[in-house]
Amino acid sequence: MSEVTEILITCDKDVVTARQQGRAAALRTGFSVSDATLIATAISELARNIVNYASQGSVTLKPVRGPSGAAGLTIIAADRGPGIIDVRQALRDGYSTSGGLGLGLPGVKRLMDEFDVASTAGLGTTVTVTKWRN
Repeated sequence: MSEVTEILITCDKDVVTARQQGRAAALRTGFSVSDATLIATAISELARNIVNYASQGSVTLKPVRGPSGAAGLTIIAADRGPGIIDVRQALRDGYSTSGGLGLGLPGVKRLMDEFDVASTAGLGTTVTVTKWRN
């Protein structure tokens, strides 16, 4: 499997870099072009949340193998921002604190096979997602 890649996220340019590197990592892991695009979209949403809510954080791309030997890609988006007060509400379609469409986290959850959010008010948020190759 390929090596782990960490991208520092501080501005819009970093969002683009994370998206491009994520797409490339997905293709190297053997995902189809369409799945690689879905993975890149999820990374873009996660990285944009870092820029919008935390100012700084990181996106880590980690090729993984499942228990059955299936190849996958885990993405960890982490920041030390204000945290998410109500994670359950943030995962509802249409909920937004920024005036947007509220599709970010719920959309990421739909695009990926595994999804986990750990957030503490005042300490930051870590979103860990994995997509498995079919």
